[in-house]
Amino acid sequence: MKKSLWVLLFLTAVSPAWAAKKITVQQLQELLTSLKAANKPDADVAGALKQVELTEQLTRATMNSLAGYAPGPGTTAQFYVLEARSAILPPPPADLPANPAPDAATQTALLGKAADYATKTFAQLPHLTATRTTLRFQDNTQAVAASSGIHSGAEYGSMADPNLVIASQFVTYINSAQTDVTLQNGAELNPLVNDKTRWGANGYIALLGQSPVLGDVFQEAQSAGKIVFLRWESVNGKTAAVFTFSVDKKKTHYAVNYCCFPDIDQVGVAKFSAPTPLGGAGGVKGNLQTYTNYKNFKANVPYHGEFFIDPGTGVVVRLVTQADFKDSDVVRKEDQRIDYTPVSVGDKTLVLPTEALVNTEVVPNGDSGAGKFSIRHTLFVAEYKDYK
Repeated sequence: MKKSLWVLLFLTAVSPAWAAKKITVQQLQELLTSLKAANKPDADVAGALKQVELTEQLTRATMNSLAGYAPGPGTTAQFYVLEARSAILPPPPADLPANPAPDAATQTALLGKAADYATKTFAQLPHLTATRTTLRFQDNTQAVAASSGIHSGAEYGSMADPNLVIASQFVTYINSAQTDVTLQNGAELNPLVNDKTRWGANGYIALLGQSPVLGDVFQEAQSAGKIVFLRWESVNGKTAAVFTFSVDKKKTHYAVNYCCFPDIDQVGVAKFSAPTPLGGAGGVKGNLQTYTNYKNFKANVPYHGEFFIDPGTGVVVRLVTQADFKDSDVVRKEDQRIDYTPVSVGDKTLVLPTEALVNTEVVPNGDSGAGKFSIRHTLFVAEYKDYK
């Protein structure tokens, strides 16, 4: 009875001041079960998922188990949105290993093995190439120009309930892109450095900075002296020790580079004619215009995050980084998660990045003060394959 009442209230609630409803993974499953029992179409199910925010991580295994509740591509896209937005959260408590925390000596030994792995073994990986498939999701889609240079698969607003909120406020699937990338010492080199797309002007952002380099992050975290055991967690079916870390402004080399934000200047001259006989100010002569130039946001920022370490080998199987921006920065959030798994490359098995999730928040109008102040969220879900 309690479950049915909760779902009924959720489905019938209409609030003019929309805000995402925070729910657990179990409540997400209950919602999907009710929607399927009601034979709701894809647009309705996707619209319902756009209105929720998870308080726990939606793991890939759980997401795959929910595939039978997706009546169409709109719902599937929202599964990816929920996965990306919850990527750095702990999974449901029932999914966490019940192992006791390791003692101080065991923690020190484990971190020593992880340091050797990250700064020596991983840092000496050979020069590799791979194919990266990236899904992009974004809100404020109404601002996207038709001449953006991006071939989009989104149908803006088609999966939103117009009685609840305007479609642009939902995070919606935009497009997918397949790119050949190069990895050096286990870290991807940015393939967009020489890209000529008019990022920013087309309503999209591009991440031009170096992706987190595991060895460098581990060394900085060690130097900061702030690595602390947090919990055990299951990653790819194996138990991993999770350690938190933080790197302050004095020690950071974490460089971010976002393209692009408007820099608006006033150009032209306005001349006023002599006052009119009735005391008016007269007419305006001349050409008063604005000129918009787009510039990158670049900074070295402090950051914090988590290492997920295989206790038997010291192999880092997951890295989470969260950049710490100033309130005045036009980039407000950059949360990244990189998963590393064994991959066959020729006759060798190497532990390499296989999935990356990035959750960003920016002020698309930049610091120019022009236009309405707004926030844009962009999510990236990337998978790597075909290593050579």
